[in-house]
Amino acid sequence: MKEQTAATGPLRGVRVVEFAGIGPGPFAAMLLSDMGADVVSIARPGQGKRDVRDFVNRGRRVVELDLKNPAHVEQAMDLIAAADVLIEGFRPQVMERLGLGPDETLKRNPKLVYGRMTGWGQSGPLSQAAGHDINYIAITGALDSFRAANGETVSPLNLVGDYGGGAMYLVVGVLAAVIEARASGKGQVVDAAMCDGVSSMLTMFHSMRAVGRWTEQPRTNLLDGGAPFYRTYECKDGGFMAIGALEPQFYAELRKLAGLDEDCYDKQMDQKGWPALHEKMAALFKTKTRDEWAALLEGSDACAAAVRGLFDAPNHPHLAARETFVERDGYVQPAPAPRFSRTPSAIQSTPAVAPSAAADILAQWSKTAARAS
Repeated sequence: MKEQTAATGPLRGVRVVEFAGIGPGPFAAMLLSDMGADVVSIARPGQGKRDVRDFVNRGRRVVELDLKNPAHVEQAMDLIAAADVLIEGFRPQVMERLGLGPDETLKRNPKLVYGRMTGWGQSGPLSQAAGHDINYIAITGALDSFRAANGETVSPLNLVGDYGGGAMYLVVGVLAAVIEARASGKGQVVDAAMCDGVSSMLTMFHSMRAVGRWTEQPRTNLLDGGAPFYRTYECKDGGFMAIGALEPQFYAELRKLAGLDEDCYDKQMDQKGWPALHEKMAALFKTKTRDEWAALLEGSDACAAAVRGLFDAPNHPHLAARETFVERDGYVQPAPAPRFSRTPSAIQSTPAVAPSAAADILAQWSKTAARAS
């Protein structure tokens, strides 16, 4: 197994203490680690050694602590006191009951950025309720916007709540607070709630509704499968093509390449005509295989792409050329993103690292701090 490599990303030197969990917290910690942060994950005894295939938990060291043991709580506090960022994803008040809440930790470390990741948030009538991604996106209106042709809601994996409205907003909030703390010398709490983040992500659609360009009727709108030029089509072989020819010039290119010559295609934004155009285009795409359509359209300004399977994606020539996926420890996994020209991100270590002692990490951090001063 590869050991921790020297960090090269733009966050090198930033120290993060993560309380191990599931979902958006670990993903946020992975992003920070990929960008160079020194992440130490506090796990329960016996749960520190992860599987090498657990890619989301890559790139950090692990300390096993029993947070019901006062001596172990003190070790956790010592790590927090030396860190820049704390990330936790427990229900509200759990960290306070452990003696590791914001009041206690900020006394020890006034510059600490305390990142709290939940679905419902730290306050509100649902704040103490259990839930998962699908519940958080349900109340925001996001889930209602993902519907199949028969009207059934379709769960968009856990990308919208856990990762989009959760981890991404946590990372943005934490980094903003780190920048502010370096200027002010004062830390603060970042309350990252998935229901808040997802609602924020839907800003454009609330705007479209305000100007009369979005309705609550599913699959009748510009981006929800209603528009015949922005949806997927089944092909002759059962594969699918994704068409996204929104702008007039891209729609014109699609018409030219796909042979959409009839006058009925002239009124692109006439919503009354969309159902009929969809039927005609659905019949047309059934005349060729997915790969035949991809050869004709992909790479043009028609804004078209073959729908690839999740595990076939690394084989796409574009992703392969960009090395969007990398092999580490014998397994193909997504590479760090985004990319930096001068301080490149990197996977710092395998998830399957042996647990470390808190004292060893603190000693190493002390040496690093001494060299920097």
